[in-house]
Parts: sequence; structure tokens; C-alpha cells
Amino acid sequence: MTAVMLSTMVLCFALTISVAVSIGLASILGIQASNAHMLISVKEMFNAINKFPLAAIPFFILAGNIMETGGISRRLVDFAKSLVGGVQGGLPMTCVLTCMIFASVSGSSVATTFAIGTILIPALIKHGYPTTWAAALQATSAELGVIIPPSIPMILYGVSAEVSIGELFIAGFGPGFFISGALMLFVWGYCKYKGWGKNDGDGRLSVGKATWKAGWALLMPVIILGGIYGGIFTPTEASAVAVFYALMVGLVIYREIKFPDLYNILRKSVLSSAVIMFIIANAGLFAFLITRAGVPEAIGLWLQDVLKTPAYFLLGVNAALFVIGMFIETGAAIIVLAPILAPVAIHFGIDPVHFGLVMVVNLALGMITPPFGVNLFAACTVARISLDRMIKDLIPFVLVVLACLMVISYVPALSLGLRDLVYAR
Repeated sequence: MTAVMLSTMVLCFALTISVAVSIGLASILGIQASNAHMLISVKEMFNAINKFPLAAIPFFILAGNIMETGGISRRLVDFAKSLVGGVQGGLPMTCVLTCMIFASVSGSSVATTFAIGTILIPALIKHGYPTTWAAALQATSAELGVIIPPSIPMILYGVSAEVSIGELFIAGFGPGFFISGALMLFVWGYCKYKGWGKNDGDGRLSVGKATWKAGWALLMPVIILGGIYGGIFTPTEASAVAVFYALMVGLVIYREIKFPDLYNILRKSVLSSAVIMFIIANAGLFAFLITRAGVPEAIGLWLQDVLKTPAYFLLGVNAALFVIGMFIETGAAIIVLAPILAPVAIHFGIDPVHFGLVMVVNLALGMITPPFGVNLFAACTVARISLDRMIKDLIPFVLVVLACLMVISYVPALSLGLRDLVYAR
């Protein structure tokens, strides 16, 4: 069954059939090959999207569109540009920094891609950056949405592995800032090498003026994170709060949103949400069939039997998760593998919070790697290009994140230092 599904999916991709349809068709043929009832497809597709945390996706996409139309995202971009935009390659660095700030509001990499990408991808293209490179940069930077808290995958890991979600959130800041810094350093050096971005500082505001203009926008992460850490609302509820706050700021304070604009904002949000949910539904069915075939469990047991030291265990787990993340949706992979791998990690003396960050960062790579990288589809939608055109430009960014992953895996203090400080360990 697994061979039938994989070969069908690869063939569909080769024929340039849409990803969601390719996954769905492969899953249907997998059901037929296993002589299972076709009602499984309806049931599992519904189960894939019938999850409370997923309600955050349409809300955060809506919040992102409101922030874009209401001038909040633009002010965040201006603030980030005032900090790093004065150097060659400052505009791509602004993209990374803005996504890092926006991630502390959205908790969703897809929402970050749409909200920030609609502003910065056209700006990057206008400043002479290749369209494919701008889209690859945006997709990679938006990955920070699930690494910097609040993060839905961290919640799923905490529930599955019975680990404190509060500790996971605190521990996520170290890896998130580290990856952000590495990406900014890379794009700065790459732009110097290519000779891009010599005029990126054009139109840059002073730090004081940009901070004053972005004051209400910068208050948004404080309210969202403060509410979550203060126990006032859950991350999913925070998405609704983000919508309300963005609406009030855009309508009442900045007054850049008019009531007639709401129809287009809602329409765009519904269409974007429907596309993402359709992909998640089909990916959920595919993940169910792969899990039913015992593939993830077999990998987990093999790792436990073959890898004998913590260093080899982390290396083997990272290699396996990287491959698994390419084919299975991040949340589904965490729910299936965390209960299997976390006890093995503890057996090797690895802190379960540290291991959770390794899993989340690794599986987040699946969002920017074909064939199921949802960030890639979102970035391609904004840039209006096909996925195959940006693969070449995407590879260096994936390698940078992979290098960061190795550091995060073998330097536990990067994840646990702040956690130990806050929890006095």
C-alpha cells in the first residue's frame, strides 16, 4: 500500500497536478490497495481538520489580512526596517525580523507568510531581488511562526509527551532567536556576495519615529503573549483576540480600514483558509494511512534498537524526522511520534523539553520542503509563481536551518538556559 501511495503521488507531481489533489488521489488508491472501505477517506479528512487548535489558522489568517489592510503589518515592517534596513541587504533582514515579531502574535507560519509576504515580497521584487528568492526567503522566515511561542506544535508535543507547555514556550525563545539571527547573517552575506540591496535603506524612518508610529502594532505581541502566559486565554482563543485587536486598531485608531473593505478582507481570508484546510484534510488522510501501515512506529522502534548513544540517537532522529516531515503534516507527525520517541530520549538522558524543541524545529522544516510544505504554497500564492521555480533558491535557506538544528540538538543550553533561569532549576 505504501509503495502504491508514494509512486502515485510522485507521478501526480511529475504531471503538475495540484498538491492537495495529488495527496488525495494517492490516498484513495492506497485505500483501494488495502481493501479498506472508502468511507475512511471522509472520516479521516474530517478528523484532520476537526481539531480545536486548527481554528487558530483561519483566525490568524484573518488577523493577518486585517493587519495588512489596516496598516499594522506595514508599521511593523517600517519598525524592523528602521533597525536593520540601513545596511546592504537590509530589506531581506527586515523580512526575517518582521516575521520574528509577527510570530509572537500569530503562532502560525502560514498566517505570517500571508501577512508579511504580501508587503515584503513585492517590496523585495521592486528593489531588484529575484521573485523566486524573495518567495523562498519569506517562506523560510515565516517558519519562525511555529518556533517562537505561541506555537501550536509545541502544544501538541506537550500534550502527547506529557511535558509542561509553559516550559516548552519559554524554551522556544532561544532556538527562535538563534535561527532568526542565523538567517539575517546569511542573507546579509549573500546579498553582499551578489551585490543586491545597495539601495535598501531608501525611505527608511528613524528608530524613534518608526517606534512611535508602530506603538499600537508593537503592543499586540505584549497583549497576546501576556494573555497566554498569564493564563487569560489559550493560543487558539488568542487568535480571536488578535482579530478583535487588529480590527479595533485598523478601524478606530489608524482608521485605514473602511467598512466596505471588510468584505474583501473576509473573502480573501476564507479563500486562503479553504486552500490550507483542503491540504491539511488530504494530508491527514495520507498520514492516517501511513500510520496505519506502521511506518512511523517502525522507524521509532528501529531507532531505539540501532542507535546506542545520545549523540547517535539525536542524529538518527533528526535524519528520520526530516524525511517524515516532508510527507506528514507537522501536527500529525508530533502526535504519532512524540509518545514513541520522548521516552527513548529520556532513556538516553535527554531532557524532554530539549527533545521537544528538536522535534518542533525539525518538523517545522517540513513546512518549507516539498512536497507538502504549506509555507511554500502560501509564498507561491503571494508571489504568483509555481513551486518548481523556487526550489533552487530554497536550498540554501533549508541548509541554514538544518545547520541551526544541529546546534540546537547538541547544545541543550540554547533551549534550556532560559527555562532553567525562569523555573529556577
